[in-house]
Amino acid sequence: MKGTMKAIGKWKAGPGAQVVEVPIPQVGNGEILVKVKGASICGTDVHIYEWDEWAQGRIKPPLVTGHECCGPVVEVGPGVTGFAEGDLVSLESHIPCGLCAVCRTGLQHICTNLKILGVDTAGVYADYVKIPAICAWKNDPAMPIEIATVMEPMGNAVYASLCEPVSGAAVLITGCGPVGLFATIVCRAAGAGRIFAVDINPNRLEMAKSLGAHETLNAKDGDAVVKRVLEMTGGDGADVVLEMSGAPSAIRTGFRALRKGGRFTAFGLPSKPVEIDFNNDIIFKGARVIGINGREMFQTWYKMAGLVRSGTLDPRPVITHKFPLVEFDKAMETMRSKDGKVGKVMLIP
Repeated sequence: MKGTMKAIGKWKAGPGAQVVEVPIPQVGNGEILVKVKGASICGTDVHIYEWDEWAQGRIKPPLVTGHECCGPVVEVGPGVTGFAEGDLVSLESHIPCGLCAVCRTGLQHICTNLKILGVDTAGVYADYVKIPAICAWKNDPAMPIEIATVMEPMGNAVYASLCEPVSGAAVLITGCGPVGLFATIVCRAAGAGRIFAVDINPNRLEMAKSLGAHETLNAKDGDAVVKRVLEMTGGDGADVVLEMSGAPSAIRTGFRALRKGGRFTAFGLPSKPVEIDFNNDIIFKGARVIGINGREMFQTWYKMAGLVRSGTLDPRPVITHKFPLVEFDKAMETMRSKDGKVGKVMLIP
């Protein structure tokens, strides 16, 4: 496909983003071209927009940003099988090399040579995006665009929550940002026995409650959180802790509230090293600590598709705001709001 398109990204070092006209990407061997129908904003995109220390060390302008999206396939490159024009796809943002030892032993999502869409390669905040076919997930053509748009971030929650079963379990979710809210929906759909949602913002706690959390607790008082979880679990503690915030205090609270032999899933990214009581929190508890980076390719996607198809998993209530792509600055301003009334922000080209 020839011509130009509108795109948003980082065309110069510094805060903010720019709307530009760029050539439509040309597909090569093993690639497909997707018409972006819906995109959403991730915390990573906020870091890039704000041009923080991480972004300054990682992002190399000029770059079209964004990595969460869906849309129809409009062009199929040479060597691609299994996809045709018109297929509604969501995109896996982890681009694996397929050749390293990690990829070849079934762990493509943490590839040694991993590239991230919209971070290391041109992203989705545009009319069209080019992607290796290995990173496309074909959806039911009847799937609502809102659901297809957030399959990638929801996959984080599915992987984090269901890397081990949660049916009947007492689950403590620390951090009620968008992925924590997705995790609440996932755990409820998977039959968790009791879900404790923890955050410092009352509006986020209210959202978690509306999405299925049995009980909400204020993270400002870690002692009270641990006490309540122990009270409601017969003194044992939570079977599963899903740490979605990256806050050092929440990490420590989660370990303290975890029962012996329990599972601690680490997804939130701390901004600096975190000190924990390694002996008492992990060794003597016999805790299983599982780090989550993205989604399994493609075990997580099959689980997620099945849950959505069954009707038990619907992420749309987490989408609280929608903006045209050209109102990107306004969308970012909303996403960065501190009032806690923002879930997932969706962009529509």
